[in-house]
Amino acid sequence: MSVMFSIAWTEFKRMFSSPLAWSILAVLQFVLGMIFLVLVQEFIEVIQPETAGMDNAPGVTDTVVAAVYLWAGIIMLAVMPILTMRSFAEERMNGTFTLLRSSPISVTDIVLGKYLGLLLFILLMVVLISLMPLSLQLGTSLDIGKILSSILGLILLLASFAAAGLFISSLSQQPIIAAISSFGLLLFLVVLYISGKSASNGSEIFVYISHFGHFLSFLQGLFQSGDLVYYLLFIIGFLVLTIRKIDNESLQR
Repeated sequence: MSVMFSIAWTEFKRMFSSPLAWSILAVLQFVLGMIFLVLVQEFIEVIQPETAGMDNAPGVTDTVVAAVYLWAGIIMLAVMPILTMRSFAEERMNGTFTLLRSSPISVTDIVLGKYLGLLLFILLMVVLISLMPLSLQLGTSLDIGKILSSILGLILLLASFAAAGLFISSLSQQPIIAAISSFGLLLFLVVLYISGKSASNGSEIFVYISHFGHFLSFLQGLFQSGDLVYYLLFIIGFLVLTIRKIDNESLQR
């Protein structure tokens, strides 16, 4: 267990040893900051005057906060493959994967350690993202329950992205190929959701398979056990596939 956490901390620190992690955090905060300001301005100038006096009018939590987390999930479709592509593909490209695999550390510790390192980075990103909507608490009242639900949904969404990207990285020899393949897989799941919601040819199965149907439930403040089980099964499934892939590769050599 201590070996796994040591690998996780090493992976987390390694991300910040290059400009990549710093650049991702800076660009993500800048883009989401601009989106946040536009949403706040729209709420003050357009939505609030139009809904004044209405019963059950949408508040700032529904129109601004939920939208920020939704945009964060969409943007991370492109960002997470960049983070996960280095996990195993870069190790192979640099020739360090053979040394890592031949060490007395178990494959399970290696895979889970790398995944926990990604989770630490995800938690850091979510905390930084959450500072923007939480700052509205200084001037208005927020639905803390919906915010906590949105934060949990975003963490689960990004954790599932990381598990899928980790598996794709274990299949590739080149980081850029791993990134493109991971993005393709995640984009395919989004297309499934759009197809499932199609008015002419909708399918509840497609909606269930896709990430975003479950993510939107969290944004609405709905904590359903089915959504949680979906993400946990998705994450565990891809982690098991990654462990088996690395383990089989070790046995073949």
